[in-house]
Amino acid sequence: MVADYLVPVLMLFISGLSMYKKQDTFSIMTEGAQDGLRLLLSIAPTLILLLSAVRMLRVSGFFDLAATLFLPLCRFFGIPPELMPLMLVRPVSGSAALAVGAELISTYGADSYIGRCTAVMLGSTETTFYTISVYFGAADLKGTRWAVPAAIAADLTGFFCACLFVRLIFP
Repeated sequence: MVADYLVPVLMLFISGLSMYKKQDTFSIMTEGAQDGLRLLLSIAPTLILLLSAVRMLRVSGFFDLAATLFLPLCRFFGIPPELMPLMLVRPVSGSAALAVGAELISTYGADSYIGRCTAVMLGSTETTFYTISVYFGAADLKGTRWAVPAAIAADLTGFFCACLFVRLIFP
């Protein structure tokens, strides 16, 4: 209910404030919209490339192959192998990760160990490559030398800690 009135109230507030300051409201809002479109045009190629790459990797079977390769490592760290598809797709695509997460929860149940780990992983990790491409593209930065390894390390830490804390909190 509040959300229905948020945008009109915000527009009225901005218009009233600019009239109070004796500024041209229309030109200020038009300039803001132009800045938004410029930003969209600067990051659109990166996003299109990223989404195309995710689709090609999923169709080619890369995620399935990688899941079998990393299976011993998951077992060593106590991460259920069923979570491997989620761990591979989460840094790349949020919508694909939600789809994988929904499938895991519907298969194993929301109160199962795998379901709880899925929920914590989705809440404690980020779509790393999407975020880096958007923010670095918006800031027009080209060098992601240390950002990508640091973000992947953070994701791996989030995946491991998700399973660890679910195991500790829900024995």
